[in-house]
Amino acid sequence: MRGMTAILLLCTANVCRSVMAQAMLSARLAERPSPVSVTSAGLLAGGRRPPAEVVAVMAARGVDVAGHVSRRVTAADLAAADLVLGMAREHARHAVVLRSECWPRTFTLSELLRRGRRAGARAPGEPLGDWLARAGRDRGRHDLLGCGQYDDVPDPYGGPLAGYQATASLLDRLTSDLVAQCLA
Repeated sequence: MRGMTAILLLCTANVCRSVMAQAMLSARLAERPSPVSVTSAGLLAGGRRPPAEVVAVMAARGVDVAGHVSRRVTAADLAAADLVLGMAREHARHAVVLRSECWPRTFTLSELLRRGRRAGARAPGEPLGDWLARAGRDRGRHDLLGCGQYDDVPDPYGGPLAGYQATASLLDRLTSDLVAQCLA
C-alpha cells in the first residue's frame, strides 16, 4: 500500500475544466494530513497553455494557473491513479477504453458525487477503493455511453467570460463536495 492517494482529472484539451478542477482540489487538499497527488490531462495532444479567461477566472480566486501546459493522458497515468475523474462521460469512457482495468476507479466527477451521496460518505479509515466499490456498486459500463447533462461539466472553451466563471463556480462546489464525501 502506497502512502499517497493519486487523483487524475481528465477533460478534452487539458486547458480549461481539468486545469481549474486540479487547482481547486489541490488547494483544498494542501493542508490535509494524508498526502494526495492531484494531476490533470486531456484527450488531445499537449503543449498548450490555458486560455486567458481561465487564467483570469482562477487569478480572481487567488490561484495562478498561467504556467500550466496541457498534456495528453497516457495508459501509465491511468495505471498510477487511485481515482480517475472525467469532466464529462467522454473523458471517463476514453480512460476505460485506453486502460480497461481502471473501470472500477473511473467516474465523471458529478457521477461519483451523485453515487457517493447514495452510498454515504467514506468512513474514517475506509480504503478509497472500498468506498469507490460501494459507490459504484450498481453501475455498468453502459453508463458511460452518450453524454449526460447531469454528469458533464459544461466546457466554456471559446465562449464568453461568464461561461468560464460559471464553470469555475460549479467546479468549486463539486471539488468541495468531493473532499467532504471521500477525501476528508
